[in-house]
Parts: sequence; structure tokens; C-alpha cells
Amino acid sequence: MKVISINVAMPRVVSVHGKQVETGIFKAPVSGPVVVRELNLEGDGQADLSVHGGPDKAVYLYSWDNILHWKKALHREDLGPGSFGENLTVEGLGEDEVAIGDEFAIGTARFMVTQPRLPCFKLALALETPSITKTFLESGRTGCYLRVLQEGVMQAGDPIYPLPSRESARVTIAEYVELYGSKSATRDQIRRVLSLAALPKGGKNEFIRKLAGWG
Repeated sequence: MKVISINVAMPRVVSVHGKQVETGIFKAPVSGPVVVRELNLEGDGQADLSVHGGPDKAVYLYSWDNILHWKKALHREDLGPGSFGENLTVEGLGEDEVAIGDEFAIGTARFMVTQPRLPCFKLALALETPSITKTFLESGRTGCYLRVLQEGVMQAGDPIYPLPSRESARVTIAEYVELYGSKSATRDQIRRVLSLAALPKGGKNEFIRKLAGWG
């Protein structure tokens, strides 16, 4: 497992159907060492902090295997590192391999997996594909957000070192996404998700509502 590319961008204003929208989704690869801070990477920013960014979504990670999938599925040879708004394009760490609460080190920084990415309209904007938001989520190829546990410095080519997880339960990103969209999740499955200390409040609230639906 290694970092293929580090991608950053500051928010900019674009026109969408005559409306001005500010977004930081148009990430581009950078070379050399990059400083990792608690809330983002050096040179990176998010526009709408009510749904993007913050400690639980400081860094967005996406697998290169996923990008290869979308290049073929969408017939888009132009897709590359940063095309999905990710900060880290990586080798390995697919959704069925990574679990919420997993920790790893890159360079001198340390990270924890917090949740999958649930896409908004800005992904469709970036890819100029209106249907991609639904397709992206249904595919399970969501990537994941990271919390910065230790600030540091990293660069493209750095290996990714797994660290021991502190979670008693293991829920992969793929399993979380499947349960999130399921209408037949069991109480035990939902409670296992709710037991995750690393899962942010917003994610827990979604599953609390599911549990409440049982009456």
C-alpha cells in the first residue's frame, strides 16, 4: 500500500445553471512534501464547512483501482488522480479492506478512518455526469474520510503502514455503505455500527434513525 498522488485545491466559484457555487472539489496533484494539519492538507480547503471538512473529514482517500473502474465504466480516459475530489489517491485500501476506526501512518502523520463519502451534487459537477451521484453510491466505491491523529509531513510514493485499531467491532466501508442503503438491516448489525467510537455523530444519527424505525 502506498500513496500514488497527493491532491489539493482551494475553493473556487463556478457557475451551475446560472447559479454561482463555491467548491473545492477540483483537486490537482502536487509534488514534494505536503504538510498534514488537523483540519486539512497544506494548500487545500473546503467550501461548505457544514457538510465538508472538519476534523472527521480532514482528508479524503480514494483507491486508484476505483479510478480505473470509472475510467472504463464511464468511458473517460481523462480521469486521473484528484478527479473524484480526493486528497490521497492510493494503491490498495479498497472499501472491502478498510474498516471504520482503522489507523495507519503515512510519512510522519497518522490517520484514522471515520466514514465513507456520501456524494453530493458537486461530484456530478466535477465529472460533468449528472447521474454519477446515485451510481457512485450504489457502486460501493465511495472511498473514505480520515481524521488526522498526528500532524506531520508526507509525499507521493510514501508507503502506508497499518496500525492497530482500537475498535472492538470491525465494520468495513463496504459493509457500512451496504447497511446505510439497506431497508432490511438487523438490529444487531445496526448496533454494531453504533458501537464504533470512530464513527462521527452524523453517521451515528443515521443509524439511530434506522434503529428507531423498528419501533
